[in-house]
Amino acid sequence: MTYPTALGASTKDTITLLGHDLADDVMGSVGFGELAFWLATQRRPTPGETRVFEAVLAALADHGFTPTAIVTRLTHLSAPDSVQGALAAGLLGGGSRFLGVTEDCGRFLHDHLPAERPTTDDGWDAVALEIVTAQRAARRFVPGLGHHVHKDGDPRTPRLFAIAAEEGLLGDHLSLFAAIGRVHPQVLGRTLPLNGAGVCGAALADLGLPLELLRGFALLARTAGLIGQLAEELRHPVANEIFLSVDLHNRSVDPDPYQPEGDLR
Repeated sequence: MTYPTALGASTKDTITLLGHDLADDVMGSVGFGELAFWLATQRRPTPGETRVFEAVLAALADHGFTPTAIVTRLTHLSAPDSVQGALAAGLLGGGSRFLGVTEDCGRFLHDHLPAERPTTDDGWDAVALEIVTAQRAARRFVPGLGHHVHKDGDPRTPRLFAIAAEEGLLGDHLSLFAAIGRVHPQVLGRTLPLNGAGVCGAALADLGLPLELLRGFALLARTAGLIGQLAEELRHPVANEIFLSVDLHNRSVDPDPYQPEGDLR
């Protein structure tokens, strides 16, 4: 029985990774972002792809006291002997409202790309208008549209569009996402920002990365951010104050028994 892999393998004297000698060819020569892309695709990215990919990682690394950051700090407060537990707790919170939007948006855009790609902004706008109209009729959100803080525009979004354009990597997913940003006010009656997590998903999809792993790249980025949260917590702790602000301000109320929907009793 053999178990083939093109990733890491070792003998008594050597370690190989992706067909290269780890010590001589990779260490000190390949950046971590480039390596992460290479590991996921098993092809070495171009410098332009590496720049876009690392811009995505930077965009998603940290966004302040989000639930993922808070739970990491609180878990460390509860179990300071388990750094891995604190990091894992934060990463487990990467879902449809935080971080997971990266994958949701990338998949959504990919699923709605037309068979015949438009060649002009007007063409993309027509496609986007159909998509947003259908989502509105079905009472479904468009992933990547709107932000609870950056209501007048997410600063990460235009920067990532610009980087992708500079590297010649502004592809179909980013084009469709930009069109959604232009046309959605016609349908929704208000203007919402294209958020950073969404544009990151579009950019990752344009890089040809596996759609099934887009959330994984968001979590890779946030791991660095959570390590930073823990490092700051060690120097300037706030987790205990967060805990006490809830614990000392709870209010006792009467029980509110659960009643199944449709139960008329």
